[in-house]
Amino acid sequence: MCGIVGIIGREQVAPLLVDALKRLEYRGYDSAGVATLDFGVLDRRRAEGKLGNLDKLLKENPLGGTIGLGHTRWATHGAPTVRNAHPHTTPRLAVIHNGIIENFAELRAMLEKDGYVFETETDTETVAHLVTRALDRGLAPVEAVRQTLPQLRGAFAIAIMFKGEDNLLIAARNGPPLAVGYGEGEMYLGSDAIALAPFTDHLSYLEDGDWAVLTRSGVIIYDESGEIVDRPVQKSAGTAFLVSKGNHRHFMEKEIHEQPEVISHTLANYLDFSKGMIRAGAAPVDFAKVDRIAASACGTAYYAGLVGKYWFEHIARLPVDIDVASEFRYREMPLSKNSLALFVSQSGETADTLASLRYCKQQGLNIGTIVNVKESTMAREIQHRISNPRRSGSRRCLDQGFHLPIIGSGIAGCSGRQNARNDQRRRRAPACARTIRNSTLCNAGVEARRSDRGYQPRTQPGQTRALFGARHELSARARGRAQTQGNFLYSRRGLCGRRVEAWTNCIDR
Repeated sequence: MCGIVGIIGREQVAPLLVDALKRLEYRGYDSAGVATLDFGVLDRRRAEGKLGNLDKLLKENPLGGTIGLGHTRWATHGAPTVRNAHPHTTPRLAVIHNGIIENFAELRAMLEKDGYVFETETDTETVAHLVTRALDRGLAPVEAVRQTLPQLRGAFAIAIMFKGEDNLLIAARNGPPLAVGYGEGEMYLGSDAIALAPFTDHLSYLEDGDWAVLTRSGVIIYDESGEIVDRPVQKSAGTAFLVSKGNHRHFMEKEIHEQPEVISHTLANYLDFSKGMIRAGAAPVDFAKVDRIAASACGTAYYAGLVGKYWFEHIARLPVDIDVASEFRYREMPLSKNSLALFVSQSGETADTLASLRYCKQQGLNIGTIVNVKESTMAREIQHRISNPRRSGSRRCLDQGFHLPIIGSGIAGCSGRQNARNDQRRRRAPACARTIRNSTLCNAGVEARRSDRGYQPRTQPGQTRALFGARHELSARARGRAQTQGNFLYSRRGLCGRRVEAWTNCIDR
């Protein structure tokens, strides 16, 4: 997902733009660029690869100006080359864009007939030429953008800077997030609060269809119909995201070493370690009233969701379906009003996951999210935010998993449902808490098994799995199925596995 930064400031903005872009590296990118307006003249610098290449280029060929735009690109239309990198310019403006203009081909053909020459393979350049055409026809910048936006179809966040206008930025949102930051005699644009954290902690978020006119004195926000609207100004916790690599070579290494500490912080939200008990009411969802969880996520968050599925089913005894978000909407899963739709995302802005969330909202379901950024779009659009961003912290590495908040939510699920269990089932909760407290993320299953009474490790390589130390008798059919699937019956926990029938037979007997 591309990163967008815009600044109308009082000092040289090029270094500030690069610093803000570095805070958006977690989104991924393959090229980057900045453009500034210095004494009314547009200029830009662009580079392939890491932001270090752009930083080096700016040191060799500095940019002046107190107003500018910065962008990190994740290539969609056109190869990741300098020519296709943002910002894109015409003689009259510079534009940066996150998202996809779905009707760009027909718009491009129309503009080429009018004599406009394209230099790139991107869909973004059509926006630049559309606004330029409106300017060429005599319209002022604000009116030019007002006429251009209805012609665009797709999901996009756009920021535009105009030649000769050193006190004007115009931005628009239709899908991807865009935040407006407020300063003293300065204004900011950013894809999220992290990018703007060094400059301001007062933000407002554009809603879908909004477009905004920024000057040093403030911002005017218009909705899709062109009416002026007020969007609430929030005090952001963005300063918490001022992170560095410390003594580590890269963020992946740093975040791997941080996992034990972050695990303890997050689990402390749900567990009372001094008593070995689960905190009552730790989760915002009453899981006793939930009969099923439909989870959705992308990438590493999906893998973490699989861990969460195990904990919810094993501890809370809640069935969980989990889908890759890009497929979730299209398989038309049967959902009931007693289901909880749970969405996992590091940034809280993942497009497919957000689309799935909105689909479930239309179905009238209870919605929960596990996110790292409490000001994110997903966090703002739902009833229940299950994770605790203040404790889990900012993640800067794309490969960083979300195992920790998922496991914390699994424990919260056990807490939410334990009041609905009989005494035998309730006694399992402290044991679950102790198991997780004494286990690490990578060997939790091994340590849990070793802690159970009656567990006997294999003594011969060819020996098959069996049921050890069973306290209840199973039917021959259930026992055969459990042995075939490699499930175990533990004396303290009951059947550990996915066979609901075997579990039911065990409890009944």
